[in-house]
Amino acid sequence: MKAAVLMAATMTTTTVAQADEVLASRLGALLGQERQAISVVPDTRLQALTTLPSISDRGITASPTSITYDNAFLSSMSAPSGGAEWRCLSEALYHEARGENTKGLFAVGEVILNRVDSAAYPNSVCAVVHQGTGRKYACQFTWTCDGRSDAINNRSAFNRVGKVAKLLMDGAPRELTAGATHYHTTAVSPSWARRFPQTAKYGVHIFYRQPTRSASN
Repeated sequence: MKAAVLMAATMTTTTVAQADEVLASRLGALLGQERQAISVVPDTRLQALTTLPSISDRGITASPTSITYDNAFLSSMSAPSGGAEWRCLSEALYHEARGENTKGLFAVGEVILNRVDSAAYPNSVCAVVHQGTGRKYACQFTWTCDGRSDAINNRSAFNRVGKVAKLLMDGAPRELTAGATHYHTTAVSPSWARRFPQTAKYGVHIFYRQPTRSASN
């Protein structure tokens, strides 16, 4: 009985070993075929196949790691550039707030992007900025419908506001205005300012959040 058991165990061990040898042989052959196939693929193609797409290629915008709201921080940035949405935001900041302090610039930019996110306004930066353009003094941002030239004459100022626009478009945190959708300067007092809750003030700009209306309002 013991001899039969020992023989069966020996046969099992032998069978497992043979199976391992067959598997190793087949895997070796398969790997050899793969190496042969890879050897005829150009290096540039291999690099393209094995390199992960960048964040921008995947349609994901990297958020700035930290923002310092001062001119020294902006001065440390390289010259900004971008597409149509960046341009619209840069032009809005230039015409609306180029003389404002750094926090004021970011805060004005926040309002525009907050409107883009709101169902009550258009869903792109350019559409928000130019909402109502063409009707004199009936637009959302006066510089787009006041009949004056919209030329960019101060390139240094445009470069500065362009950096702010770039940071905001790249996902800088909107932490200055508590979701504000409106602002005005201290030189005016619009009627809606008496109805909307004030959220912040930077430089000569005061910020407000438009109250959310419910179906029963």
